[in-house]
Amino acid sequence: MSYAQPLLLLGASGQLGSELRRLLDAAAVPYLAPELDELDLTSPASLTSYLAAHQPRLIINAAAYTAVDKAESERELAEQLNHLAPAQLAQWAAEAGAYLIHVSTDYVFDGTAHSPLSEEQPTAPLGVYGRTKRSGEVAIERSGCRYTILRTAWLYSSYGANFVKTMLRLMRERSQLTVVADQIGSPTYARDLAGCILQLLQLPEPLVGLYHFSNEGVASWYDFAEAIREYAGLDCEVLPIPTSAYPTAAERPLYSLLDKAKIKAALPELYIPHWRSSLQSCLPLILANTHD
Repeated sequence: MSYAQPLLLLGASGQLGSELRRLLDAAAVPYLAPELDELDLTSPASLTSYLAAHQPRLIINAAAYTAVDKAESERELAEQLNHLAPAQLAQWAAEAGAYLIHVSTDYVFDGTAHSPLSEEQPTAPLGVYGRTKRSGEVAIERSGCRYTILRTAWLYSSYGANFVKTMLRLMRERSQLTVVADQIGSPTYARDLAGCILQLLQLPEPLVGLYHFSNEGVASWYDFAEAIREYAGLDCEVLPIPTSAYPTAAERPLYSLLDKAKIKAALPELYIPHWRSSLQSCLPLILANTHD
């Protein structure tokens, strides 16, 4: 596609968006990254106006409402950002002949599986966040536009707020910490996901369909926290606890490990690091406070 222009990047200030900006800048690819005063995704009128004015040929939607627990009490906002705005983007893309890359989540699953989840696995989201993200997927699939939906999981980066930064802060403040050990998935470095998206942009034709991407390997949140402690050289004791001992407003899937066979077959040049390797790459950037 040779980086179809103009390219519109939504959610450019978030974890994934920031990593995408870094890669696009390095590749000298021009793109639009509107600020809130230019484009407000909570306003359908604002989105309509912006799309009409700029006529993007390629849209990367890295924007989302991701506050999983808060979504339970802010349903309308989650619905707008995770379902209605993506639906509007997809409808516009279908009419304009544009290509949409949209990022979704492992939270569309209910966590009852016991083996890696393929794209064909039935969805059954447990909370508002997962339900609104699944609604966004369905709207895109039904729109008739050319699209790639990338489901990912447990995203972190040196940019923004995330589990890694929270753990580092708590481990410095406390001598002991408890972390849930019965939720299973794979942590994903946003820079690796951004690299995957960059490969999509370099294909001669859009890779249409639904795909899974996360880092390699399997972990619980406890495993993830222990690795953070170990690699950061901190003394805090990390103790495993069951989900039942840490009640939250939103229910989380107990198992959401994503099967990546489909994306690997479609992008044979794609290298997907193990989550431990990627964590070791990211941690020095966080510890140096480069982007805090």
